[in-house]
Order: sequence, then structure tokens, then C-alpha cells
Amino acid sequence: MTVARRRGRGRFAPRVVGIGLLGVATAAALFALAALVADERFAGFVAASAAAGLVGATAFAAGRARSEPSRRESLLAVLLLWIAVPAFSAIPYAVDGSMPPLDALFEAMSAFTTTGATVLVDFGSFGRTLFLWRALGQWIGGIGIIVLFIAVFPHLAIAGRQLFLAEAPGPDEDRITPRLRHTAGAVLSVYVGLTVACLLGYLATGMSAFDATAHALTTLAAGGFSPEARSFEAFGAGPQWVAIVFMTFAGANFALQYRALAGRPRLLLGDAEFRAYLAIGLAASAALTVLILPDHEPVAALRHALFQSLSILTTTGYASLDFEAWGGRAQAVLVALMLVGGSAGSAAGGIKVVRLLIAGRNTAREVRLALHPRAVLPVRVGRRVVPDEVLRAVTAFLTLYLTLALVTVGVLILYGADHLTAVTASLATLGNVGPGLGAVGPMENFASLAEPAKAALVFAMYAGRLEVVTVFVVFTADWWKLPRARRGPSAPRRRGRGSAA
Repeated sequence: MTVARRRGRGRFAPRVVGIGLLGVATAAALFALAALVADERFAGFVAASAAAGLVGATAFAAGRARSEPSRRESLLAVLLLWIAVPAFSAIPYAVDGSMPPLDALFEAMSAFTTTGATVLVDFGSFGRTLFLWRALGQWIGGIGIIVLFIAVFPHLAIAGRQLFLAEAPGPDEDRITPRLRHTAGAVLSVYVGLTVACLLGYLATGMSAFDATAHALTTLAAGGFSPEARSFEAFGAGPQWVAIVFMTFAGANFALQYRALAGRPRLLLGDAEFRAYLAIGLAASAALTVLILPDHEPVAALRHALFQSLSILTTTGYASLDFEAWGGRAQAVLVALMLVGGSAGSAAGGIKVVRLLIAGRNTAREVRLALHPRAVLPVRVGRRVVPDEVLRAVTAFLTLYLTLALVTVGVLILYGADHLTAVTASLATLGNVGPGLGAVGPMENFASLAEPAKAALVFAMYAGRLEVVTVFVVFTADWWKLPRARRGPSAPRRRGRGSAA
């Protein structure tokens, strides 16, 4: 290792966090100007811009760019960035929205992790600029996690990204283009293009420019924040059909969508995860249509069933009506979808379809091996054999995911939540879904929960968005062991006492 690289150790994370906070500072300054022009409260945006700018500039100056950061530095950069950005983004909620500090952090974390769970009670207390700030936070968080899945996680051996690689069409297709920035740029072009198309679709169906913009940003991010307290129930059938189409895109692999638009649609249609993703959505929609048909006209039943199935499956979290009024069997379908999530490489959260495919096929293999213990039975997803390291990663992820969900349920029950609220709030935040049932239903909010319960859910949103395994690395003893500097090629070796001269 060269002297320059040794001196650069530990400086990659501050630089990344600094860049992120300088971006927050710039956006907050622009929003302060917009709020001033709109005659709305802007002190919070000014404070956020100043604080994020000061800390961001200091971190940027302390950091140093490196072409090949260590795995520890890359992990630290990701972990710190997903804490720092929500923390400074929370300032406008606290100052201009008059939220308590923990509520402001909850709202900001929910935005940046594209969860969509809210503690906002009085929607009239937020100005339009603050609602757009919330929507922009989700949009940025959506593209941020997509870039991590496609361009950053492969270097970290993170379980979620390993699964994406397992589904890639071939070794030369692991990246869309050879260079990292081109990869991110290609995906960003699809993300921006679909956002604009969604915006135009909402405008064409009669939404105001403000509502169309806010909902377009949160639809493609699979976020679900809405300026309306009753979400999409406040709009007609037209906007709901548009949302159905673009929520489907938001939950699908963006890299494969880019390849399809680039002239290779067979890669998308032939992808095992994409086919399973569509099959789950359609099957759940059909089941819900049958279950709610007695209470709705046939077309309306189909629309609401499609809307709610895709909203929960893609972890967007919009509501076209209060689905708590549905029967227990319909609600059970929605809770099951909370455990699925969208595709790897999409804006959606949750366990991810490909993980469930791998876990299911690995379980089937183990059952067959019980009968034929000497058989060689590889686990396949599509045409690809799933490596053993991916099988181990899936097992670790599912274990940590379900354990954290149970622990969060326990914390919520301990602090007064009923069982239905505790279970669905845990699944909705860890899976970045948004609404649950009970006290956190689609037309309710999370404000009534105790402070420790809210803090636990903030951590659940954070861990769920970063694929759980990434976060729990910090709790291992090896994380806290400082790496030893490698000897340079010219460094002399110590000789043992009995070695020859």
C-alpha cells in the first residue's frame, strides 16, 4: 500500500457524507426561496441549509476521494449518509412544521427511506413547499437505493445486491455499462423519464400541477407520501389508474427496464423475478376483487383491488380507500403482501421477490434431498444456478429481518400498542410499506404511538431500507477492530531467532 493510500484511510466516508449534506444544503436554500415567494414559512429551510452546509463543507474538507475505498469505508459511508441526510432534512419539519424533534426525524426518515409512514396529524399545518420537500426527499431516496443496489452493493457483497447479480442475464451483464457513472446515469434516465411521464399522466386526468408533481415524485420512488390526508381516496378513478401503472414500474428492476427500453425487452420479460412479481400482483388483485366484490361495483372492485395490491406489494403505501373497512380475509392478503416487496434493483422495499424465490426453491431442494441424500440438485432461478454464498446470504437476511420484526413488535406492545397495530406497524416500517392496520391504518397515522415505539420504528425504517445485513455489521466485534496497515513491498521482514544471516 502506498503512503498516499495509507494517509487516505478513513477519509472516504466523510467525503461522501459531505457531498450528501451539501446537496441537502443546496436544496434547502432553493426551498427557502420558494417558500419566501409563496409567502410560507421558510426559517426551517434556512436553518437546514446553514447547518447542512456547515457540517457538509467540514466533512467534505476532511475527506479524500479514493478510487477503491475499502469495504469497511464503503459500508461506513452508506450507513452514515442514510443517517445524516434524514437528520438535517428533519429541520424544516421541526421549525416550519412545528413538529417535536423525534416526530420530525420520523417524518424525515420515512421520506428518505421511501417508507411513507407519517406522524402528521394536521395536514393544514404544512405549506405546499414543505409537502414538496417531503415528496422530493422520497424521490431522492428512491433513486439513491436503486444506485446502491446496482452500482455500490456489488463491491460490498451485500445480500440484496448478490441476489440482483444472481438474476442478471450473464457475467457481462452485471453492469449496464462498464463505468459506474454511466450505470447510474442510465438508471437515472429511466427514473426521471418515468417520473415525467407519471406527472403528465396525472395532469391529463385532472390533477392540479401541485398534486401531480407531489404524487409523481412519490409514485416512482415507491414512497407513498401524499399532501392529502386521505391519500388517493381524494381523487377520482383516472389518477388511480395512472398510479396503478407507474407503481408497477416503480416496483420492477430499473436496470432491466433500461435494457428493455434500449431494445432488449426479452431480458425483462424473460426474467424469473419479474414474472413472479407480476404473477403475485395479479393473483393478489384477483383474490381481493372476489373478496370485496359484494361491496363495490365490478369495475370499482377491480380498480381498488389492483391499486391496493400493487400499492402494498411495491411498498408504495398509497390508499384508494380505507381498506380497514374490508373483511379480515382481504386484510390478510394485504398483510401477506407486506412480507413480499418488489424486485431487487427497484425503488421498492420489503424482502424482495427474488429472495422468496430462492428461499422457496432451496426449501424444495432440501425436501427432495431428504429422499435422495446423494443427489446433486442445484438451486436455479431462471436459467442461472444460485451460488452457495447467495443461499447463505438469503438465510442470514431472512433470519435478521424476521428477528428485527419480532423485536420491534415486542417493543411496540411493551409501550402500549395493541397486537394488530404492533405487528402491522413493524412490517410496514421494516418493509418500507407505510400504512398498517389498527391505530396505524391507511387513514390514520403513527402519532399516537409512544416515543420509544416511534424510535424503534425509525430504526426499523433505516435498517429495512439498507437491507438489514448492512446495518447489523456494526454490531459485530470485527467491525470495531481497526484494520492493520499492510506492509509495503520494500518493508523488511523480521527474521526468527534461529534464521540464517
